[in-house]
Amino acid sequence: MQTILLTGSNGLLGQKLTALFRNDPAWRLIATSKGGNRYPDKTGYTYQELDIRDEKQVRETLAAFRPDVIIHTAAMTNVDACEQDRAGCKALNVDATRFLVEGAEAHGSFFIHLSTDFIFNGEDGPYREEDRPDPLSYYGHSKLESERIVRESGVGWAILRTILVYGVVHDMSRSNIVLWAKGALEKGQPIQVVDDHFRMPTLAEDLAMACKLAAGKRAPGVFHISGQDYMSVLETVQRIARFFGLDEGLINPISAATLNQAAPRPPRTGFVLDKARGVLGYRPHSFEEGLEIVKKQLSSTRNNT
Repeated sequence: MQTILLTGSNGLLGQKLTALFRNDPAWRLIATSKGGNRYPDKTGYTYQELDIRDEKQVRETLAAFRPDVIIHTAAMTNVDACEQDRAGCKALNVDATRFLVEGAEAHGSFFIHLSTDFIFNGEDGPYREEDRPDPLSYYGHSKLESERIVRESGVGWAILRTILVYGVVHDMSRSNIVLWAKGALEKGQPIQVVDDHFRMPTLAEDLAMACKLAAGKRAPGVFHISGQDYMSVLETVQRIARFFGLDEGLINPISAATLNQAAPRPPRTGFVLDKARGVLGYRPHSFEEGLEIVKKQLSSTRNNT
């Protein structure tokens, strides 16, 4: 049995990873996050409170568990908040990554780092792993800097970049494009959606499985992990409305330039998934298959409350 330590276990991806690894006889899961454990089932793994911004806490936690693999999902991901609170963003996305990598070096842990399509400028997506980064926002810069820390370390590492992750957490404490659009349209609220940005939305379960495949194979290098459907954000929301039988007439197309957001976003990202498919055996769901999984989980969540 190998020990795997997970950061950010209370987040959307963290909860999906907890579900995947807990009770797996090949793995001893140490789930860590700031504050108490939000995952409803507390069995089959160990939970440890951890503020990854605290270098001493990180060092002591890794020394206590000596993980074979670390999956680092915790990050500040609100792009506008990162732009406005650069010190906070740097502390969580850059400095904390350095602390974890130093701990991984001390214990010989294989390090899996989650990154983002926002390291690219969005001028010529979809992108391959070897394409040149050119971030537009401070969030993108912070994630690129954290990638550099991982790459230049002495650990075995994999970097998994992803795009627009969606899914359901048990306590419904996290929103995303699917839950936001579905919730607003169900209430009959008109919504404004950009028609000139293009993405490949990623089901959280697919991303978690890619992390598990990378951990099992100790697959080194950079991998692009996303859904398989390349579309505008407008088309994404229209497909959500269609799937759930909601009124598409409430969806108003707008240009991203009219939003006056604090941080610029890359207009066209998307990923070429050939490497992830070939090396990891990654097999993402279609967008509608992902929505079907979300629908079942929402029904299950309602039935359990």
